[in-house]
Amino acid sequence: MHADEVETDAALVRRLLAGQFPQWAGLPVELVDSYGTDHDIYRLGEELSVRMPRVRGALRQAVVEGEWLPKLAPHLPLAVPVQKARGRPAEGYPYEWSVYEWMPGENADGTLADLDRAAVDLAAFVAALRRVGTDGAPPRPPRSRGGPLAELDGAVRRAVAELGDRIDGEGALGSWEESLAAPRWDGEEVWLHGDLLPGNLIVVDGRLSAVIDFGLVVGDPACDLQPAWNSFAGGSRERFRAELGADDASWLRGRGWVLYQAVSGLAYYWDTNPGMVRQTWHALEQVLADGSP
Repeated sequence: MHADEVETDAALVRRLLAGQFPQWAGLPVELVDSYGTDHDIYRLGEELSVRMPRVRGALRQAVVEGEWLPKLAPHLPLAVPVQKARGRPAEGYPYEWSVYEWMPGENADGTLADLDRAAVDLAAFVAALRRVGTDGAPPRPPRSRGGPLAELDGAVRRAVAELGDRIDGEGALGSWEESLAAPRWDGEEVWLHGDLLPGNLIVVDGRLSAVIDFGLVVGDPACDLQPAWNSFAGGSRERFRAELGADDASWLRGRGWVLYQAVSGLAYYWDTNPGMVRQTWHALEQVLADGSP
């Protein structure tokens, strides 16, 4: 998927474990089937997993999760990843890597039994995350989640141009410009998950149980409205909005974040990641079908 991607396999994971965490070296290792883009995930025995960054840009995540998730977890109504260890580069693999507790369940791609209940549950998670104090939070990288949409204007227009007649470019740019025109967030920055896609929501027995794969930045709370178009529709979308009290400006900015993710994801992964293309295509369709708030 990436020009600078580092390949991994189960044999590499076994060698890394043997050299750094021999207490786990005898456990079975199996690649987890996923359309994730930044990490390879391996199931390690029954209770653990190993996350192997594919690209240098993914390295920040394990460091921030390791520091902050233990502090955030007591305040959140859904389970979050528990990092058990962080490994060093070795065996020809150039990056730090991590061992986590295994989180049972399925992702939320068509597995939620009651979307209205899921909207309430996920809104409660987002609201709780927003309430946690941000003192000492890591600085937000430029052009990252939760910043001003204007920082992404060039990227959106390039992606729409690259996609050409594969999408409704006129409709996409019209929606984007509507979001750009929304008033900027002028309140306090809050904690954001930053990537609340269906693949990062874990479902057990049809109900949300956990949230994984945190971006963990502070910024505009509208960024975490993404599930409105990625996971919900109709009444469940309105329920999610109502539970979070999103005003019209926040709604437009949140929709703008989804559009940016959709067109940039489609342009980047069109030939390499069918699962991601399917997900981002669905999100773009939902955005373009959504009228002004």
